Amino acid sequence: MFDPSLTRGEKISVSLTFIVTGLVLLFLITPILAIIPLSFTADSILSYPIENWSLRWYRVLIENPVWAGVTRNSLIIAFAATICATILGTLASIGLNSRYCPKPGVITAFLLTPMIVPVIITGVASYFFYSKFGLTNSYAGMIIAHTILGIPFVVITVSATLQGFDMNQQRAAYSLGARPFYAFRTVIMPQISPGVISGALFAFVTSFDEVIVALFIAGTEQYTLPRQMFSGIRENLDPTIAAVATVMIVVSLTVLALAQYVSARAEAKRSS
Repeated sequence: MFDPSLTRGEKISVSLTFIVTGLVLLFLITPILAIIPLSFTADSILSYPIENWSLRWYRVLIENPVWAGVTRNSLIIAFAATICATILGTLASIGLNSRYCPKPGVITAFLLTPMIVPVIITGVASYFFYSKFGLTNSYAGMIIAHTILGIPFVVITVSATLQGFDMNQQRAAYSLGARPFYAFRTVIMPQISPGVISGALFAFVTSFDEVIVALFIAGTEQYTLPRQMFSGIRENLDPTIAAVATVMIVVSLTVLALAQYVSARAEAKRSS
């Protein structure tokens, strides 16, 4: 378990690090683990201990037209925002890694601003800006806002992938008569696709779980799952909320697992 070269004090320090890290992770995960069993209760209130187990609230989630509608909205907005963020983020990353890009560090910092600035500020700013153009209470406004939130994740993952890409391959393709788009599709994209896919998955999760911006610019017809959950908690807390939360947890974990799988597979290909 320990490196034989470590002294006793170093072994104690490593052990304490593992213990503290485990306690922090347990503290963060416990609320998530606590909500999942509540979604399988047969009672109409959220309480422990659970005496009767049932899939009643998942059936309500499927059959209720309100939840079906907000689920559809979440998927439409998340997929559209993911596509836009992936395209824009990938193009931005390629431009930033070009030798002709002026001050790439400054531009990168600007592109990563939505990840750094508190989301509440982004929501307020989006509301005042979009209201001047009639984009509040619209799908377009939601998609644009979620695209902005998703672009930093694509820029980070694609830029990391481009660090191992030899740009001489692109210049070689140009010298052989390839058009820029053809060179990108046949030379660059196959090699950076793991970073693009990972960034797209993170952008999807960001959009699918986002609630703050939706509170400011979403109308009643653009309610997403998190937005509806927020309204439900304010009006009437029932186990359907726990069922929705469990579904969202499963979706997020699945997407993150796919991103990890793509990264691991790309690393294995580079090593082989």
